[in-house]
Amino acid sequence: MAVAYLCLGSNVEDKVSYLQQAVKLLTQSGMVNVVRSSAFYETEPWGNKNLDWFVNVVIEVKTKLSPRELLELCKNTEICMGREKTSSKEYEARKIDIDILFYGDLTVDEPDLKIPHEHLHERAFAIVPLLELIPDYVHPKYNKSLLELHEELETLDDVYLYGTRVDI
Repeated sequence: MAVAYLCLGSNVEDKVSYLQQAVKLLTQSGMVNVVRSSAFYETEPWGNKNLDWFVNVVIEVKTKLSPRELLELCKNTEICMGREKTSSKEYEARKIDIDILFYGDLTVDEPDLKIPHEHLHERAFAIVPLLELIPDYVHPKYNKSLLELHEELETLDDVYLYGTRVDI
């Protein structure tokens, strides 16, 4: 089984409930087992500062799915929760967003699937929760630990622990 790391985010209505619902849907497939999760973080929106703040969490999962199949499961989960793709290139508010950050040490570079996530090294909202889980993990493309990538962030978006620990 492969170990993968998924970043989930929501910035509308009951954000934590949407994150918990997404995790439940992912695991109900029977193809993903959650090993552990980071705490929840309230984070400044990336790419469009006019949006409401997000709540983000990173989960470590074990799966027999291929990276492509895992992507399909993530996208189907988003659709099941009412996410609609728009033609706009702007970042928009969303009930749920699920990104594959890492899939083992695998590197995938396809038009619609980039592993490690192509913007991970720029996003404090993904790196900070990952630091809880795998601080010494070395990014396969940049050959730097997550701690080093965090230290090199050009802009430290606001990332705050979201209240008390909430279970997934």
